[in-house]
Amino acid sequence: MATGGGRAFAWQVFPPMPTCRVYGTVAYQDGHLLVLGGCGRAGLPLDTAETLDMASHTWLALAPLPTARAGAAAVVLGKQVLVMGGVDEGQSPVAAVEAFLADEGRWERRATLPQAAMGVATVERDGMVYALGGMGPDTAPQAQVRVYEPRRDCWLSLPSMPTPCYGASTFLHGNKIYVLGGRQGKLPVTAFEAFDLEARTWTRHPSLPSRRAFAGCAMAEGSVFSLGGLQQPGPHNFYSRPHFVNTVEMFDLEHGSWTKMPRSLRMRDKRADFVVGSLGGHIVAIGGLGNQPCPLGSVEGFSLARRRWEALPAIPTARCSCSSLQAGHQLFVIGGVAQGPSQAVEALCLRDGV
Repeated sequence: MATGGGRAFAWQVFPPMPTCRVYGTVAYQDGHLLVLGGCGRAGLPLDTAETLDMASHTWLALAPLPTARAGAAAVVLGKQVLVMGGVDEGQSPVAAVEAFLADEGRWERRATLPQAAMGVATVERDGMVYALGGMGPDTAPQAQVRVYEPRRDCWLSLPSMPTPCYGASTFLHGNKIYVLGGRQGKLPVTAFEAFDLEARTWTRHPSLPSRRAFAGCAMAEGSVFSLGGLQQPGPHNFYSRPHFVNTVEMFDLEHGSWTKMPRSLRMRDKRADFVVGSLGGHIVAIGGLGNQPCPLGSVEGFSLARRRWEALPAIPTARCSCSSLQAGHQLFVIGGVAQGPSQAVEALCLRDGV
């Protein structure tokens, strides 16, 4: 659904989280926003679990996570929220998998990941959870693909990814899981690959045209967008430093090729480590880091209908390194870093009647 530009959007500000945090894990279940773990002011992973009731706009404390962790992955399975991977208090990747039973208000342990991992990418399809890649205790990127069967409480191995990585972006489209980017150590990955859930085979697509860390990725209307980031110098360019960019690259799933947008269609602001989503016929870029000494508050949207970038209302609390979640016509921006770990919870929404 296309909207009429920046005036069609507005920010809704929710009560701040009781616990400030960055790298928190978020999930939306039955009208409740859950925020789990993350790192607090002390820089250590938390076991704190809190939920925002969207009807009353009140926060409630939940039973703490059995395993304190930051940067974990989460998937909603009916009345359960499955939390896996991440980093523990010793800065080591986690194998533990735990399920929060919403109706009972308690946690249960589930079958652990075959290997401890942080930066695991997850996708849910037909009640099955697919976990792709990650980084293990030896800091090596992983290529493993596992599928979790809730009824049997077990993980099964699937064909490995052609390119090992952690922190990749994943999209479910039709019967395929698309995996874009990620990292190997400190180096950004340009690979773009797809796993066919029926044939259980991998396909390599053309790689990203440019190598960028902390870029934002989104899928909309049969295209995958890769935005901004921190441009990495080439292997033989010893005098160049990483720099923020406003690059826009688009992959057409039907034609199977990347298009690098001209300067006139690049983002208005150079930014990295920002929130990106698809809302109201726009690819939206929110906050992040740029060439300024503090996080960005600017927000912009690429209109898929008008093929241009438009200024959207600024985020009330400028931040980077945020957790995000899309629920209906709301794109939530949760926690992150302002001057330090943030308590802010704000959502970009479509105005009534749009």
